[in-house]
Amino acid sequence: MKTCLDCISCFFRQALEASRMVSDDEALHKEVLQEVAKEFSNICLDESPPSVSRKIHKIVRDLTGSLDPYKEVKDKYNQMALGLYPQLREKVLNSADPLLTSIRMVIAGNIIDFGVGNSFDVEKEIKEAFHKEFATLDYSIFCDFIEDTEEVLYLGDNAGEVVFDRLLVEVIESMGKRVVYAVRGAPIINDATLDDARECGIHNDVTELISTGSDAPATVLELCSPDFIERFNGAKMIISKGQGNFEALSGEKRPIFFLFKVKCPVVAENINHEVGDMVLSRGQSFGLMGQKL
Repeated sequence: MKTCLDCISCFFRQALEASRMVSDDEALHKEVLQEVAKEFSNICLDESPPSVSRKIHKIVRDLTGSLDPYKEVKDKYNQMALGLYPQLREKVLNSADPLLTSIRMVIAGNIIDFGVGNSFDVEKEIKEAFHKEFATLDYSIFCDFIEDTEEVLYLGDNAGEVVFDRLLVEVIESMGKRVVYAVRGAPIINDATLDDARECGIHNDVTELISTGSDAPATVLELCSPDFIERFNGAKMIISKGQGNFEALSGEKRPIFFLFKVKCPVVAENINHEVGDMVLSRGQSFGLMGQKL
């Protein structure tokens, strides 16, 4: 997915919010925004939004001197989600279809995204996710792939959300499958790193935890490590969690299932959906090709 002009205001918002997280100095905030404005004269709109966002947040880190402006926010939501985990796990295991219920929980957790905003009600999202219809639901295809696959590559998204991902990972592993869970190679926005994934308890004897080797806020393949690319190209099934991963990978011809909540008008228009829609899609099979439950 390409960057559009409507994305630019969002990048400025991200830069200002990140700067304010680490400093009260308005002169510094202004300097960050001025440098971001200069950067846009060199940016190619053919790049994906996560690729552009990576450049914006590098400016923030360089000028503020903070390697991880969102560290406090990430820790907060990791702990919040871990507090919810026992009751969510019980609901998943006691449901009629634990796999589908865990998918609903994963999408509910996808609201924890400081790339698109800084105000969200996680518990409200959880309640809505239990009964809300999917705008696109390629569930039967998803089940077929899991049945025919021994190992699933799961592309994680944000801190806090990892706990929700853990619910789905554990259900998949209970089906006798192995999961490789990939996170960012370095801090960027509130995206999950290896430290966040470990804090959220997603690693065990069955799950392999790896890094993409990139500090982009999504799986931008040209920025990932050779080791990760080898795993990606060899995967028989890929779960791509989050809107950013969709923006980066929507054009890839791989066995990818996109799993996310639509949180941005630009993405909504791109896939002919509405903001707030829940999506589980096999590649580009949106709209009428999906099922509804």
